[in-house]
Amino acid sequence: MRALLSSRRLLTGLAVAVLTLGLAACGGGSSSTECGLDGCTVTFPRNGAAAVSVLGVEARLVGVENDVAELRVAGQQVRVPVGGQTEAGGFTVGVERVTDSEVVVRVRP
Repeated sequence: MRALLSSRRLLTGLAVAVLTLGLAACGGGSSSTECGLDGCTVTFPRNGAAAVSVLGVEARLVGVENDVAELRVAGQQVRVPVGGQTEAGGFTVGVERVTDSEVVVRVRP
């Protein structure tokens, strides 16, 4: 248990260091990314293939059906309803909003 806590602290510290240096996120195509100390918010266009590099992993919007976004984060595919969240590849992934034109996703370490 102690080793797990130490690993999580180390990973969190590394993520904060990367974010502080401004290297944690870069947009891809027509997506936009904003990062802070508590994670990143990604705005994907609802239509079309879009992917971004965020917190050292790829996040991709696969599709949306009935206000449930299908995402691929760190190699794991998950389905997340608007207002919900789940775990993917060691990250917490939440869907903040889905509109006719965009999907806003929050990714946290």
